[in-house]
Amino acid sequence: MPDRQRARIDTLRHIELFATLSESALACIAGVVTPRSYPAETLIVVEGEPCEAAYFIVEGNVDVYRMSFQGRQQVLARLGPGQTFNTVPLFRQDGCNHASAVARTDVTLYALLKADFPRALRECPDLALVILQDFADRLAHLTDLVEDLALRSVRGRLARFLLQQADSNAVTQKWTQDDMAAHLGTVRDMIGRSLRALTDAQMIRIDRGRIVLLDRAALEAEAQN
Repeated sequence: MPDRQRARIDTLRHIELFATLSESALACIAGVVTPRSYPAETLIVVEGEPCEAAYFIVEGNVDVYRMSFQGRQQVLARLGPGQTFNTVPLFRQDGCNHASAVARTDVTLYALLKADFPRALRECPDLALVILQDFADRLAHLTDLVEDLALRSVRGRLARFLLQQADSNAVTQKWTQDDMAAHLGTVRDMIGRSLRALTDAQMIRIDRGRIVLLDRAALEAEAQN
């Protein structure tokens, strides 16, 4: 087996979607994917445009989002190495991307072109099974997202977000208020007011841009509202 083919197979093993596939299945997929690289802040996929490919992240981070007519952004997923995006449009009747994707950092991907997808399914039936599992996971994620947007207040969503993002008792990753607003389906002003309210209630403290969790129990109760 050529060294390049072996290297691709080894890389594909680290893609969550392909982790359970056999050597022969990985070899089949390695023969149809194409490596691509994108600098940070580059649009990889544009909502509404014809689908070109599904993508598998080798290195870097990608945001998948939708944009309203008013310009409000809703982040659907924040993805990293080993994760997958844009599989659903391969099956859509209109053949269009249902969301946009942007490189948050420099990104290296494997692309499975739409033109090659039917052949890949024929030659590797196990690929269809893992794609179905991916669809099920995405449906569960979007169901949770709809529940959050419909049934929880902005404060409740923010409390839940902080609990999910916290490492020990602090949110160590840098999140701007604009980032949090896009992730939680609201606007920056609402995030600012909600952060102040949680601070006033002594649930959190903001220390040099880092959010420290002071009262997890109170935040967990707030996350239900």
